[in-house]
Amino acid sequence: MSERVRRPGPSVRTRVVEHFAEREVPREDRLITEEPLEIRVRARALPPRRAWVTMRTPGHDFELAAGWLVHEGVADPGALTQVAYCTDTDLAPEQEFNVVTVTLTDAADLPHRHVSASAGSSACGVCGKDSVEDALTARTATPWSGSRPDADVVRRLPDALRERQTLFERTGGVHAAGLADADGTLLVVREDVGRHNAVDKVVGARVLAGEPAAAACLVLSGRVGFELVQKAAASGIGSIVAVGAPTSLAARLAQDAGIDLWGFTSPGRSVRYC
Repeated sequence: MSERVRRPGPSVRTRVVEHFAEREVPREDRLITEEPLEIRVRARALPPRRAWVTMRTPGHDFELAAGWLVHEGVADPGALTQVAYCTDTDLAPEQEFNVVTVTLTDAADLPHRHVSASAGSSACGVCGKDSVEDALTARTATPWSGSRPDADVVRRLPDALRERQTLFERTGGVHAAGLADADGTLLVVREDVGRHNAVDKVVGARVLAGEPAAAACLVLSGRVGFELVQKAAASGIGSIVAVGAPTSLAARLAQDAGIDLWGFTSPGRSVRYC
């Protein structure tokens, strides 16, 4: 009888030797898991089509797929009817939990950038698009019209996010993203080896829970790249708070999309980009 394949976990044990000036200490450590995830799209009686392949940290895979489809303009939140792991007989057992199929209410035409390029990485974003101008004109949601966090709330958000970064605490090798309301209450937090995946996961969590993709604030554990602002714009998020700096293109898109952008955020300081 063959051994049942175990679903990959978010971290794995490994043996290391820690070197100090006068001694060496062998011990056990943990590494963040990095595995591929293939996202397939199916509608009506049509066979599933590969939409994207990304490297991610296993866990919340359905949320990652749902968030990615919404951010890329492949589907509206209400068009997702089912998300499931693929059961194709030609899949190797170890890949059983690395392929997700999303069923939509209607046939979806993949954007041109995904027709010829369907493989990405944990750092993938604008690299999969035909051009920066194509990305600048990508689908965006209705701009956020509700309250946004003020400077006092903003400065508290990174520490609040850090308190819920359990995988980072164990491995030190993972990014985090969170959605918060204007008062600084975190609605959902997700971690992943890829910054973009973490953002897809938090929005996907809301979509699959029947909640709006939009929120007052997106909180990031690192810097702000253009692609992350694009995802925020696609979801209708009102502001972005980051521990690190934004890029010039990220600041440009945030201004064009009406998103408040905060960087270098700590308890004593934060920089708002106007």
